[in-house]
Amino acid sequence: MHKDQLGQHWIEVCAIEQIVPNTGVCALINGEQVAVFHVIDGEQRVFAIGNYDPNAQAAVLSRGLVGNLGERIVVASPIYKQHFDLQTGECLEAPENSVPAYPARIAGGKVWVAA
Repeated sequence: MHKDQLGQHWIEVCAIEQIVPNTGVCALINGEQVAVFHVIDGEQRVFAIGNYDPNAQAAVLSRGLVGNLGERIVVASPIYKQHFDLQTGECLEAPENSVPAYPARIAGGKVWVAA
């Protein structure tokens, strides 16, 4: 765990090369399953959202397909195919079933998620 200048706690998840580009992995952060995505779309970025899909009532979002709808980078749930915005966690088809989004970054070749 690392604390930044603003007092926010960051947890190291893994090395960036351990996540295949344009896919996700699941990490246990403070007892919560978090889906962490490595996206390359002109630049290399990481995103983190809750792994639990409330539409399917299953922890599966890290296994979804990464893509985009217009300007939004999304993951399609592998069960019912609802799209979740990777920046905000919003479920585009059913906003009432949105998931939490977490700050994520790449530093020193590692993926970090804010706790």
